[in-house]
Amino acid sequence: MKKSTLLAPPESTTLLAQMVQRLPLSDTHFRRISQLIYQRAGIVLADHKREMVYNRLVRRLRTLNIDDFGRYLALLENDANSAEWQAFINALTTNLTAFFREAHHFPILADHARQRGGSYSVWSTAASTGEEPYSIAMTLAETLGAGPGKFSVHASDIDTQVLEKAASGVYRQEELRTLSQAQMQRFFLRGTGPHAGMVRVRPELANAVTFARLNLLAHEWTQPGPFDAIFCRNVMIYFDKETQEKILRRFVPLLKPGGLLFAGHSENFSQISKEFYLRGQTVYGLTKERS
Repeated sequence: MKKSTLLAPPESTTLLAQMVQRLPLSDTHFRRISQLIYQRAGIVLADHKREMVYNRLVRRLRTLNIDDFGRYLALLENDANSAEWQAFINALTTNLTAFFREAHHFPILADHARQRGGSYSVWSTAASTGEEPYSIAMTLAETLGAGPGKFSVHASDIDTQVLEKAASGVYRQEELRTLSQAQMQRFFLRGTGPHAGMVRVRPELANAVTFARLNLLAHEWTQPGPFDAIFCRNVMIYFDKETQEKILRRFVPLLKPGGLLFAGHSENFSQISKEFYLRGQTVYGLTKERS
């Protein structure tokens, strides 16, 4: 009778175990990741974000078949123009958004647009997957009408993946739960057959919104302007005070006289910059125009 022997695991099983195994993220590598994302995107990563950083970047390492964070960082730093830099930024950018998020802003926007003459223009500086700029566009269409030249919304973001979804204008129907039935019918097309449960922004609304990649830390901004309103909501919380001040200074010449700057619920721009004063709940005007 033959003795039983332990068989070596098949090669595929060994590879799977290596992929599932947790890769070490050293203090040195975490600090370097934090430095690089700050330099490239202005994002400040506190120590408590370490697990988030690991979970997001380890997917890139596995996609690239890299088993060490040091090797991944070397890949980035060996080529300042590598396409992997965009994937790195995309992975570490937080994109929490919803249609008509911070709903109190939209009646203020509507009143402001109603009082202004000419074509009304808005810049959404952190468009994410498109919910904010499309909410702005719906508000302006309801207020000013949807004809050509009535209004325009310029939407930008540093993350190319979310911009791709935003430009497609396709959403799950449950993502539109904050919209009225009238808004659903007027501004969206329902999917049928294999696309049941999905909706698409109607072309007449989508045509009023343009999307472009933009890094708020870039030396030059390519967006058109000036604007009647700028939405910069829940963006500054990821930057340090020096970066916040710099960005707010650059907004000043991009606002038309009497223009509005909208902030997120946890942001206070008048404490960061003397250029802006609080006009309403997280809505700001230019201090130089204050009577």
